[in-house]
Formats: sequence, C-alpha cells, structure tokens
Amino acid sequence: MWNFRGFVLGSIRREFQLRYRGAVLGVAWAAIQPLAMIFIYTVIFSQVMNAKLPGAEGAFSYGIYLCAGIVTWGLFAETVQRGQSIFLDNANLLKKLSFPRLTLPVIVAGFTLANFSIAFGLFLIFLLLTGNFPGLVVLAVIPLVVVQMLFALGLGIALGVFNVFLRDTGQISGLVLQFWFWATPIVYPVSILPDWMRSWMSLNPMFHLVTAYQQIFVAREWPEWNGVLLVGCFAVGIALYALGLFRRKVGEIVDQL
Repeated sequence: MWNFRGFVLGSIRREFQLRYRGAVLGVAWAAIQPLAMIFIYTVIFSQVMNAKLPGAEGAFSYGIYLCAGIVTWGLFAETVQRGQSIFLDNANLLKKLSFPRLTLPVIVAGFTLANFSIAFGLFLIFLLLTGNFPGLVVLAVIPLVVVQMLFALGLGIALGVFNVFLRDTGQISGLVLQFWFWATPIVYPVSILPDWMRSWMSLNPMFHLVTAYQQIFVAREWPEWNGVLLVGCFAVGIALYALGLFRRKVGEIVDQL
C-alpha cells in the first residue's frame, strides 16, 4: 500500500477535479456548500424560525444539534454510496492494470474524509466564533470517526461486491439510506419518541454514533462509550466480512465487469 501512495493521492486529487470540473468557482464549492448548510441550520432554524432543542439552553443549540448529526451522517452516507459503486466505477482499472485492489477502499476513505474535514473544520470555526466550542471533549471525535469509517467502509465494500452481480443493489441501498436517515435522531431528539421506539432505537448502530457526536457538541460532554464500543465491535465484524467476501470474489468481479 505504501508503494502505491502516489497512485492513491493522485486518485483522490483526480476525484476532486472531476467533481468540480467545469465549475467557475472550482473546488471552492467544497467550502461554499458546507458553509451554506451551517448558515441554514444555525441561523435560519435557530434565529429566524426560533427552533428550540428540548432540555438545552443557548440560541444555537438546535442548529448545532442538526449540524453535528448531518455532517456526521454525510460522511457515513457518502462512504457507503461510493463504496457500493467502487468496482463498477473502476472497471477499466481492474481489467487493465495490476495494482493492490485494496487501494480502492483507501481512495474512497481518503476522498470522503477530505470532504468531511472541510465541513467539520468550518463547523468548528463557527463554534469558536459563537462561543460554543466544546473544549477538550472534541478529541472524542477521533475514535468516533475511526469506528464510523470502519463501519461505513465495511458496509460499502460488501455492497460493492453484491452490486457487481446484482445491479439493483445500488438502487436499494440508496432507498435504505433514506429510511435509515429518518430512523436516526438527527433532525429530532430521541426524547420525543414513545418508549417502545426508544428501546428499538438502540439496535441502530448510527444512533449510538450520532448521539455521541451530539453529546460532544451540544452537551459538551464525553460520549457514552459503551454504545460506541458495541458499534466498534460490529464495525470490525462487518469489515472482516467485507474483506473476506472481496478476497473470495475478486476473480469473479473482474470477469463480471
């Protein structure tokens, strides 16, 4: 992998160039889009619409709650979606070139993390400017991102293998992600749900991760690590399954493309 670092970095750079090719502002859109999102969710929702978060004080509490969840979900969803199309998108490379196939998930991770870093960095700047920076507890984001990326990449690569043999997989995964988003307390607090729904919510891995981010940025507290640890174990299992599936099917994948 280290010997192919130039290929990995060049591929990530090319992904950015392709995404913003032809745009007058170019890669500046990578910052403009998250800035617009932060402005809408913090200023419009919190100030203009006067939306409040139950049990939380502060003029921007609900906007911060929204941003913490949506920025986090964006990283997860983009990683899964790019993972499930990774082999179809790189069919020519897989057929014609000899290179470590595991560089492809690394490229996906590098690109989505770069996008996330831009949005997350702007979010932190906003928190600093408004006096809502959580302090040292922000360091808890590091293990959360590691667990989340392991889970998203494992899920994405497994779906990517299935997608080669059953092309409906990409469409189905897009629908599932839409339902999954609303099944996770991102735009609503879990406290408004009835008791029977709260008990089922604990089965949602993203519930534990999103709640952990919200604890950091809204409550300014260290997250509940028990739930994160469970998701971490599940993420390792998914990643190992995806790796084994890929190794078993890699020959058939190249033939099928």
